[in-house]
Amino acid sequence: MKITEALRVRRTYYAINRELPVSIGRVIDMTKELTELVPDAYNMKSSRVVVVYGEKQDQLWNRIYDVFEGKIARDKIDSFRAGSGTILYFYDRKVVETFQKQFPRYADNFPIWASQSSGMLQLSIWSGLRELNIGASLQHYNPVIDKAVKELFNLPEGYVLVAEMPFGGIVEEPAPKDKEDITKRVFSIC
Repeated sequence: MKITEALRVRRTYYAINRELPVSIGRVIDMTKELTELVPDAYNMKSSRVVVVYGEKQDQLWNRIYDVFEGKIARDKIDSFRAGSGTILYFYDRKVVETFQKQFPRYADNFPIWASQSSGMLQLSIWSGLRELNIGASLQHYNPVIDKAVKELFNLPEGYVLVAEMPFGGIVEEPAPKDKEDITKRVFSIC
């Protein structure tokens, strides 16, 4: 599949289940490969990715529900928990701080660049999952859940949670996207 086709078919899938068309090992291998391929400013290698699956998938989403003390609908949380797993995206603050010290002139930019790299990684993995015929969505319950997630999985304090991506077998296709007038967002100058 060409990258444009992968991006075209990548959608937000909320209706997912635990029936993957490939092994979880294949998902983990793809995640490792794409994490290595996605660039990072100054070659920081700041991204950290945690693939949560099995009983830990249930524990994660139950803990997220608990952190919000019922302020998020249980059925919404259950729709994410229904998936095979969740990919947690972080950047490592210690790595960023090391580069800030090495290149003080650009110090303020390194957290921004780490977030940009994480965004590229999220899109790459999301598209890669779709190539494997796996549905996913991108969620942002951080920073509210940061402490609970780090405690649950014994992760370093310096990991900055950026996003959560529940994934699973596709139960239902999302509604078609409306075509936009892209000339309102993309300009060409000659």
